[in-house]
Amino acid sequence: MDYKIGLLGRVFVLAISLFLLAYIITNDSGVFAISLFIILTFVQLILLIRYAESSFKKVRQFLDNIKQSNYATVYPVKFDGTETDDLHIEFNAILAKLKEDQLEKEANFHYFRTVFQHLSIGLITFEADGSVQILNTAAKRMLNIEKLDHIGEIGKVNKELYHAIENLRTGGSELIKIAHPDGIMQLSVYAIELVLRDVKFKLVSLQNIQSELEEKEMEAWQNLIRVLTHEIMNSIAPISSLAATISSDIKHKIEQSEPVGKGDLEDYQTGIFTIEKRSEGLINFVSDFRSLAHIPLPRFTAIKIRDLFDQMDILLQNQLESQQVTLHKQITPGDLLLFADCSQIEQVLINLTQNSIHAVENEDTKNIYLRAFIDDNGKIIIEVEDSGKGIEEEALNKIFIPFFTTKKKGSGIGLSLSKQIMRRHKGNIQVRSSLGKGAVFKLIFNA
Repeated sequence: MDYKIGLLGRVFVLAISLFLLAYIITNDSGVFAISLFIILTFVQLILLIRYAESSFKKVRQFLDNIKQSNYATVYPVKFDGTETDDLHIEFNAILAKLKEDQLEKEANFHYFRTVFQHLSIGLITFEADGSVQILNTAAKRMLNIEKLDHIGEIGKVNKELYHAIENLRTGGSELIKIAHPDGIMQLSVYAIELVLRDVKFKLVSLQNIQSELEEKEMEAWQNLIRVLTHEIMNSIAPISSLAATISSDIKHKIEQSEPVGKGDLEDYQTGIFTIEKRSEGLINFVSDFRSLAHIPLPRFTAIKIRDLFDQMDILLQNQLESQQVTLHKQITPGDLLLFADCSQIEQVLINLTQNSIHAVENEDTKNIYLRAFIDDNGKIIIEVEDSGKGIEEEALNKIFIPFFTTKKKGSGIGLSLSKQIMRRHKGNIQVRSSLGKGAVFKLIFNA
């Protein structure tokens, strides 16, 4: 209200001055009087303009303070109820709120930066031009460096690691082995691409999983030794027992000079034949074991998944018809291509589809589904699903162990072989199942 009264008062005085100036000029009151009133009117006009701009200057100053993040300015408050006083109160309240928000953002920034630095997982963020934004303590320790200005400098530490970081896209991961003063490190490298305020950058995590790998490797060896011991002992025990029996009988006859009858010879022949068959079984078992360790490197070519599925239908047609199993095929998009070794992936699908056929052989409804699609991460997925009774939870954790099988007949290397092939393709194989709802095997191919 005070601003309006002041403004109206000045306008009123200016109006009177103009009126008097006009009156003096009209009555020809003299040059001095006219000059005096012109100067007086001009001065009043300047004062009016300054008074009118005074509030705008305060607003402009207030906005400049906000623009420069200067929230320390305090506007004087007299608590006299004037509009200027109210304006100053509002200005102070807004600046106080902005200052509080700024302090909170700074506190959050320092908090997350502290957490970032103290994580046991190595983290690196860098922009599209390679300039490094953040490098936490764990990453420095893993790479054995003190600072990192450009991501290309990692090439001096390990070229394979640098290429992995450069080429990995969102969701991609890779396992890299690097030398370190504390010993060999197996780093699991994971990357995600982000855009923040129109600036593209990549976040890379490095996790040393050497101890976990060693533990899993030891567990795998123990499981393998357990299976090998079981299978070999099952073959050797009867062979040893039967050979000892025949040897003892022959030795007794030699010592007693007893003649060897036709019946004895037939018994010996049966025993030797049994030893031969069990020996062949043992040889086949070792041969299967060797096949797991000598998978050739894949020869990558472009494969039409539709042709691959049609080939499965042809190869397994007799089995499907004899077992009255219906094979359903679904490919999205229809012309989906896969870059892989055709014969090896075909072998994987044969293993999985045959397992599915065995899984549904005692079911009333016998359905097998072959699906191919691209997931949200841009990876090509192939699924083999059956309508069988499912896999028990205890067996679910062991099905990829070499020679483990839940079937009465079978070597137990099909799924192990499939997993090895997928690893050679830089992919993975997963399974999900619950009793009564069948099983789904999922082949994941990194794009």
